[in-house]
Amino acid sequence: MSMQLKLYNTLTREKAVFTPIDPSNVRLYVCGPTVYDFAHIGNARPVIVFDVLFRLLRHVYGSEHVTYVRNITDVDDKINARALRDFPGLSLNEAIRAVTEKTENQFLTDVAALGTLEPNAQPRATDNITQMIEIIEKLVSGGHAYQASGEVLFDTRSMPDYGQLSKRNLDEQQAGARVAVDAHKKNPGDFVLWKGSDENEPGWESPWGRGRPGWHIECSAMSARYLGETFDIHGGGLDLIFPHHENEIAQSRCAYGTHAMANVWMHNGFVQVEGRKMSKSEGNFITINELLATEVFGGRQWPGAVLRLAMLMTHYREPIDFSVKRLEEAERLLSKWPSAEPGNASPHDTVLAPLLDDLNTVAAVQALHALAQSGDPAVFAASAELLGLRPEAVEIDEAMAAEIDRRVSERLSFLKDKKFQEADRIRDDLAEMGVQLKDGKDKDTGERITTWDLKR
Repeated sequence: MSMQLKLYNTLTREKAVFTPIDPSNVRLYVCGPTVYDFAHIGNARPVIVFDVLFRLLRHVYGSEHVTYVRNITDVDDKINARALRDFPGLSLNEAIRAVTEKTENQFLTDVAALGTLEPNAQPRATDNITQMIEIIEKLVSGGHAYQASGEVLFDTRSMPDYGQLSKRNLDEQQAGARVAVDAHKKNPGDFVLWKGSDENEPGWESPWGRGRPGWHIECSAMSARYLGETFDIHGGGLDLIFPHHENEIAQSRCAYGTHAMANVWMHNGFVQVEGRKMSKSEGNFITINELLATEVFGGRQWPGAVLRLAMLMTHYREPIDFSVKRLEEAERLLSKWPSAEPGNASPHDTVLAPLLDDLNTVAAVQALHALAQSGDPAVFAASAELLGLRPEAVEIDEAMAAEIDRRVSERLSFLKDKKFQEADRIRDDLAEMGVQLKDGKDKDTGERITTWDLKR
C-alpha cells in the first residue's frame, strides 16, 4: 500500500505532499520553552504534536535519517526578572543560571513523562551568541539592519515580501501603528536584533557594544547551526506566527539570501482550560508538573499517557478544550487497551494512513481503539508506539478505584432487593469505563460477591 505524507503548510495555506530537501536527512525545528517558569499545559501541546510528527518521520524515512532540534531560550528579560526576584543574594549571572537550570530540568522531566522522545539536539540560546552576532553582522552589511538608540534593528522595508507567513500587509500595519512609540525606528514594524545591556543585565561583547540578543534572532541562529540555512519543517504554536516566526523568516532569508528559511511551516491550535482562555488572572493557569504531581485539576494526579491521549483526541490545528471530562474520557479509553510489546510488528495501515494525512490523530486514535478490540496485540502495540502511547503505563487512580468499589457495593444492594434494572445499569456504566465485573459466591457464607478488573 503506497501512502504519501501530506502536511498543511501555514505559508501556502494548503495541504500538500511533503517532499524533503534530502530524504537521507529530514530536518525539523520546533521552538522550545523560555525557561523562566514551569511549562504550562499550553506548552505541552506543541511538545506532543511535534513528537508525533518526529515519530512519523522516523517511521517513513528511518530513525537515522531524521534530525529534530528543539531549542531552549535561556536569555530573556522575563528570566532576568525572575532571577532577581527568586535569588536576590546571588550575582545576576548565578541567579539566572539557578533559574534556567532548575526550570530546564523540570521541563525535560515533565515532557519525558508525556511519553516524548528526546530531540536530536536541544541547543541553549546562550551557547549560540557568536552565531547570532554573525547573522546580525550579515544583516547590517547587507543593508537589512541599522543601529539606533543603542539597539540594532531589522529594517522591515528592506524586504519586499515581508509578512508572507502571517499575510499581514506592512502598509496596513504602519497605518494602524502608534507613531509616537519607538520614535528611533525607521518603520513601526522594525524589530530588535540586539540591545544594549546595563550592568545589572546579562550581556556579551559585540561590534555594537555589550548587549544581548532579541528573541527572534535566537531561533534563526540555532536552526541554521544545526539544520542549515534552509531546512524542511519549522513548527510551533499558532501564537508564534506573528511576530516570532515572521521575523525569523525575515532575518534568515535576508542574511543568507535564500528563498525560504523552512519549506513547511506547521502550527498547532490554542489550548483553553474548561472552556476559558488560560491565564493567571482567571486562576486556570496549570503547569504540566501540577497535572502530573499534584491534585489541582479534578482533585487528583493524572498519568502522562492520559494527558498525551487527551491532547491527541483533537486535531493539532484545531483549538482544544482541556477539561477534567476530556481526561476522564482518555483514561477510560486507555484502560480498555491491551498491554503488549510490538516485537518486530509494524503499525497497522488504519492507524498510519490518518497520521500521514496531516497528522490526523483523531482518526488514528479511533483506528487504534478498533485495533485494541480485535487486532493482533503486537500490531496494536506498534501502532500505539507510533502515537507515543504505552497503555501499560496507565495505573488506575486510587480515588477511581474507591468509586468503582462503591458502585459495585451499590449494585449488590440492588440485586439483594431484586432491583435488577438498576443493578444492570451500574454494570453497563462500569463496562463503559472498561471495568469488568465477575459475580461469584463466598465459599463460607454462600453470599453473592463481586470482583472487578480492568479490561486490558
